[in-house]
Amino acid sequence: MGQKAFYFDMTRCSGCRCCQVACKEAHDLPVGVFFRRVQDFEGGTFPHVWAASLSLGCNHCDDPQCVKNCPVAAQVKQADTGLVLQDAEMCIGCKKCIAVCPYGAPSYNPENDTVRKCDGCVALAGAGFQPACVAACSTRALRFGDLEQWDASEQASLLTSDLFCLPDSNITHPNVRILPKDEMRP
Repeated sequence: MGQKAFYFDMTRCSGCRCCQVACKEAHDLPVGVFFRRVQDFEGGTFPHVWAASLSLGCNHCDDPQCVKNCPVAAQVKQADTGLVLQDAEMCIGCKKCIAVCPYGAPSYNPENDTVRKCDGCVALAGAGFQPACVAACSTRALRFGDLEQWDASEQASLLTSDLFCLPDSNITHPNVRILPKDEMRP
């Protein structure tokens, strides 16, 4: 197995937020705690207006700042899948991972004083299923698989990890591939 990654096609996303809701449901997250967030963008002037939605969770970066800055090593980058996983029992709720993640992926849960984040639904994958967010996407705008799959696809030259609304990918080298709407390119 290689590096696992999310693929997101902005041209197909309707902004329905089913991925966000499915993630919350699958992980039984309380109000205000998200592992996946959908953000909306709009621009232009009439009659040439545009709108786009962006769905992001953890990008399972090659250089994950959350792993480097966790004082108790509760975060680890899994060698065989490249997923950044967290041991919730080790987490002390210090929120350092939140402070250093440029994507805002980790989320603090005040109910149990821990920080958690997307794990690529590793338990579902182990049972042969897709992550909950991917399974819920009715337009197939969100997918999950081997990074090599996306980088070798016919669309590879159009895919990016950089959008005007995201931090520079050189900071963490995120493992997400996005097919952006033209208006979202830097």
